[in-house]
Amino acid sequence: MPDSQAVAVQSEEHNPALLHHFATEQQQRDSASLGMWIFLGTEVMFFGGLFCAYLIYRLKYFGDFGAASKSINAALGGTNTAVLICSSLTVVLAIWAAQTARRGLMLLMLVLTMIFGCAFLGIKGVEYHDKFVEHHVPGSSFSFDHEEIPGHPGQYANPEHAEIFFALYFIMTGLHAVHMIIGLGIFMWLLWAAWRGRFTPEYHTPLEIGGLYWHFVDIVWIYLFPLLYLIDRHP
Repeated sequence: MPDSQAVAVQSEEHNPALLHHFATEQQQRDSASLGMWIFLGTEVMFFGGLFCAYLIYRLKYFGDFGAASKSINAALGGTNTAVLICSSLTVVLAIWAAQTARRGLMLLMLVLTMIFGCAFLGIKGVEYHDKFVEHHVPGSSFSFDHEEIPGHPGQYANPEHAEIFFALYFIMTGLHAVHMIIGLGIFMWLLWAAWRGRFTPEYHTPLEIGGLYWHFVDIVWIYLFPLLYLIDRHP
């Protein structure tokens, strides 16, 4: 083996961030990225099934779903959309700060990302509370009477069909919230690792992988918001 290659292999072996079953740092990074993309592919199929179910019922009970959608707060949903977009920006800035050796900025952006995530969950909690107060939670106490179908004065929504909408609303937004909670746990670990000085311009793969997960959760919400909140708002 040439001396230059021996030195390269030796430097990789002494890198504490390089796991023993990888030959180089780039191989480790590519493997981590591939693993995350495969995982996200399974998540796309998971949420895709829910989206398909929603669209099928939406076409079948068009007016009833429109009436049910009017009862949820579009302003809160829009605020949450803005919050998540800002959180995606802070994630990108955190990765950029790691790449350019700006440790303080990286820590700040990670903290801001977690604050945005907590704000999203807090707003979602307000929405859920409103639905409980209004008896719009599917179950024995569900009530949705005398709600007009948008654009059809005098025609009222079928409560049973509206209950299907709210069941899908709670399932889809609830699973999304669970993914947000998991994301916050991931970023707590990333913040701890960043505080310990683990991430450098040469090694910040966990930040990139965590960012991919966070962006995916944000993109799912970008689809949930118009599907659930913005249908039939006007005749």
